[in-house]
Amino acid sequence: MNDAALDRRDSAARHRLDGLSAAEAARRLAAEGPNTLPDRTRRGWRTILGEAAREPMFLLLVGAALLYLPLGEPRESMFLLLMVVLMLGMTLYQEGRTERALQALRDLSAPASTVVRDGHRQRVPAADLVPGDVVVLTEGDRVPADAVVVETNGLLADESLLTGESVPVGKRAGVASAPPAPPGGADLPWVFAGSLVVQGDALAQVTATGANSELGRIGAALGAIRPPSGRLQQETQTLARRLAMLGLTVSVLLVLLLGWRAGNWLQALLAGVALSMSVLPAEFPVILTVFPAIGAWRLARHRVLTRRLAAIEILGSTSVLCVDKTGTLTENRMALRRLWQAGAGHDVAPGVPLAPALRDLLDAAVRASRPQSPDPLEEALRQAEAAQPARAAREPHANLVREYGLTATRPALIRIWSDGTASFAAAKGAPETIAALCAEEERAPALAAAADMARAGLRVLAVAEARGIAPPWPDDPAAWRYRLLGLVALADPLRADIPDAVAECRRAGVRVLMITGDHPETACAIARQAGLADGDAVTGPELARLDAAELAARLEGVSVCARIVPGQKLAIVRALQRHGAIVAMTGDGVNDAPALRAANVGVAMGLRGTDVAREAAELTLLDDRFPALVQALRAGRRIFSNMRKSMRYVAAAHVPITVLALLPPLLGWPVLLYPAHIVFLELVIDPACSLAFENEPEEPDLMRRPPRPHDESVLDRRALLAALLRGLWAASLVAACYGWALARLPEREAAATAFAAVILCNLGLLLSHRQRGLLAALRTVNPVFGAIVAGALGLLSAALWLPPLADLFRFAPPPAGWLGVSALTAVVMLLGLQITRDRAPGR
Repeated sequence: MNDAALDRRDSAARHRLDGLSAAEAARRLAAEGPNTLPDRTRRGWRTILGEAAREPMFLLLVGAALLYLPLGEPRESMFLLLMVVLMLGMTLYQEGRTERALQALRDLSAPASTVVRDGHRQRVPAADLVPGDVVVLTEGDRVPADAVVVETNGLLADESLLTGESVPVGKRAGVASAPPAPPGGADLPWVFAGSLVVQGDALAQVTATGANSELGRIGAALGAIRPPSGRLQQETQTLARRLAMLGLTVSVLLVLLLGWRAGNWLQALLAGVALSMSVLPAEFPVILTVFPAIGAWRLARHRVLTRRLAAIEILGSTSVLCVDKTGTLTENRMALRRLWQAGAGHDVAPGVPLAPALRDLLDAAVRASRPQSPDPLEEALRQAEAAQPARAAREPHANLVREYGLTATRPALIRIWSDGTASFAAAKGAPETIAALCAEEERAPALAAAADMARAGLRVLAVAEARGIAPPWPDDPAAWRYRLLGLVALADPLRADIPDAVAECRRAGVRVLMITGDHPETACAIARQAGLADGDAVTGPELARLDAAELAARLEGVSVCARIVPGQKLAIVRALQRHGAIVAMTGDGVNDAPALRAANVGVAMGLRGTDVAREAAELTLLDDRFPALVQALRAGRRIFSNMRKSMRYVAAAHVPITVLALLPPLLGWPVLLYPAHIVFLELVIDPACSLAFENEPEEPDLMRRPPRPHDESVLDRRALLAALLRGLWAASLVAACYGWALARLPEREAAATAFAAVILCNLGLLLSHRQRGLLAALRTVNPVFGAIVAGALGLLSAALWLPPLADLFRFAPPPAGWLGVSALTAVVMLLGLQITRDRAPGR
C-alpha cells in the first residue's frame, strides 16, 4: 500500500472515531427515525375514550338513555347522553393526566448513551442514536443499538436476551460487513442492541437502530408487553367483580319484582339500571391507576425515578433500608488527609510539599491506580500527586504491562510496570490484604495504624511494591515478595443532611443498615456520625462462614456490615427477608444487580450507577442522595394511606346510594333515584375519589408509625366492613329523612329533601375519610376538596331551583326548614361517625 493510500485510510479512521457531526446526526435521525421499538403501552386520547366507552357504567348510561325514548321522555334521554359526554370528558382528563405523568416518567427513565460527535464525547438519549454514530461502551452498559466494534479493550458481552445462552462472548475490533453474523458468536466484531457489557470497554459504530436492529426484528412485540398487575390491582379487581355480580343479581330481582307488581316493565328496567349503576364500583380502577402514576410523577420532582409503579405500594411497608456508605451517606468527594510510613503518621496539608519518602509512597499509590478511573478514591490520589511540586519520575520510561484487578478474595489492585530492563509491581488495597503480602514484621504496626485512622472515620489503604520481578507473569501475584511502603488515609465527609434523615427513619420504625467494603472501624465511625442505631458491626469474612439460618440470626441488631463484597449483598437481603423484613437495597454496580432484583425495592444510583443496576431496580435516585430515598418512603406511605382512604370512601359512599335505589321500591314508596340521579352523584364521587384524596396532605403522624405489614390489603375485610357500616348509618338516616318528608310534603318536595340529604351525607363521608378526626379534617387545607364541595353545592342548587333541571329530576324546591332537615341529617351522621370512630373496625 502506497503512502497516499495509507494517509487516506488513516484519515478515514480518524473521521470514523471522531463520530458524526451534530448536523449530520440530526439529518439521519429525521430520515431513519428514533432508535426505539414500537411502544403500544402509550395511549392516545382515542384509545382512552375507546376503553372508557366500553366500561359497564357508560354502557348502562347509554342503555338508560335509550329506555327513556319509548317512555316518551326525550329530555331525560338527552340529559343522560349529555352526562355520558361529560363523564367521558372527566375520564379523558383523569386518564390523560395519568398518561402524561407516565410519559414524563418514561422520558426520565429513557436510557442514555455516551456518543462521540464532533470529536467530543457527550451523553445523548439512546433514542437519538443513528447509523454511523460512534458509541462508547463500558462495563455495565446496555448496548443501545446494533454496532460494529472499532476499538476494544477486553470487551465481553452477555447476549442471552437474544440467544438464551448466558455465557458472555468476547469481541474483537473489525469493520462493518453485511450481513453480520448472528448473535452469540465469540471473537466477532458485532454487538447487538439489548446485550450487556459485562467486562472491558470499546468504541463501536452503529449499524442499525430501532426496528431495523436484531432486537427490533425479533422482538418488536416487546413494546406491547405489560408488566403483571400488582397485588393491589388483583385484589381490587376481584372485589369489583364480586360487587358487580352482586349488583347485577339484585338488579334483575328488582326488575322482576317491580315488573310483576306494577306491570310497567320499562319503569322497572330503569329502576334496575339505576340500582346496577349504584352498586358498580367504577372508581376502583381509577384509584389504582391515578394514585401510583401521579405519586411516581411527584417523586420524580424530588429526583426519585420510579421505574415500576408496583414499587409504590411496597414503599410504605419497607422496614429495612440497606444503604451503601460511599456516595449515599457520604459526599463521595475524597481528599487525602494522612500518610503513614515507617511507624509515623503525617497529616497532609494543602499546598505543603511532602518529604521525599512520603512522596514515594504517594507516587506508588498512584501507579497502583487506573489513570482514567471514575473511582473518587483514585481521583483524590491523582489530585494529591498533581498538587505536589514537579520532580523527576522514579521510573521515567516505565510502561504498564499487566494488571491484576480486585476480586472477592483479594480486595487489592496490583499493576506491573516495566522500563524494558526491569519490572516492578505497585499494589494498593485493604490494609489486611496488602499486609498479608508483606513480611510478617511489617504487618502488626501497619494494621494498628490503619485501625487508629479508621476509628477517626478515614478510608485507609495500604501501599506496597515488589521489585526484581520478571515475566512470565503468574496468575496469582501473591507469589512475589512485597515491601510495605505505608498507608494512605482519605476522608469522605458525611453529607450534612444524613443525621436528620436517619433520625426520621428511626422515628418511622425503619431500620437503616449500612453496607460497605470499608474497614469496620471506618464504617462504625461514619455510622456514629450518621446516628445509626448502636449495634455490632459484622464483616464479610465473618458472614462467609455462616449458613443461611446463622446469617439471619447474626444480622439481628447489626447496624454496619463492613468489608462486604458485592456478591454478599444478595445473601444479606435474603437473610433479612427470612426474618420477615421488607427490604429496600441500594446499589450501583453490575454485581449489585442480583441483590437489587431480590430486594423488595431495589434502589439504583442515578449518577454513578450502571445501566444494569438501574434496570434491576424499581427506583433510581437521580442525585444519589439518601434523604431522597427517605422522601420516597414518606411518599409511599402517603400514597398508600390516601389510596386506602379513597377506596374506603368509595365503598361507604355507594351504600346509601344503593340502599335508596333499592329500598323505596321495595317499601312501595316513590322511586327516589333514577339513572339521572345516579349520574349526578357520580359527578361528586369520581373527582372526589381521585382528585381530592390524591391531593390530600399526609397525616401528622405518618412518619411516626411503624411500617405496615406487607400483606395488608388496601381494603381488607375489616376495612370493608367498617366502610359498609358507615354507609349503612348514612343510608338509614337519609331513608328516615325521606320517609318523614313523604309523610309531610308533596312527593317532589320530599324527593328534593331526601336527595339534598344524600348529597350532603356524601360530602360528610368525604370529609370524615380525609383525616383521622373530624377537627383534623376541617383544619387540613385541601383546595381540591373545597372545590368539590363548592361544585357539588352549586349543582345541587341548580337541580333544586333551576326549573328545567328541577323538572328533569322530578324535584320541587322544598321549604327552607326542610333543607335544614337535610343538613341536620348530615350533621347527625358526622357526629355518629365521630363518636364511634375509635371503636370502629378497620381504622
